[in-house]
Amino acid sequence: MPNKHPISECIEAQLQRYLNDLNGNPPSDIYAMVLSVVEKPMLELVMRHTHQNQSLAAQYLGINRNTLHKKLVEHKLI
Repeated sequence: MPNKHPISECIEAQLQRYLNDLNGNPPSDIYAMVLSVVEKPMLELVMRHTHQNQSLAAQYLGINRNTLHKKLVEHKLI
């Protein structure tokens, strides 16, 4: 089996810690939680790296510029 990506390993470890901290209580909305905590810092970093150039950032992310704009608004980054 190939090595896991370091980001994947980090997310897995933190998600396991989150589940352990619940002490048997059922988790809620894990999918949305993980996406929201990963997506915003990723967008912030890529926007800084591209000097706020949305077209270039969308290209780097592999998404449509309109989708990027919508996500920036959702996360209150613009």
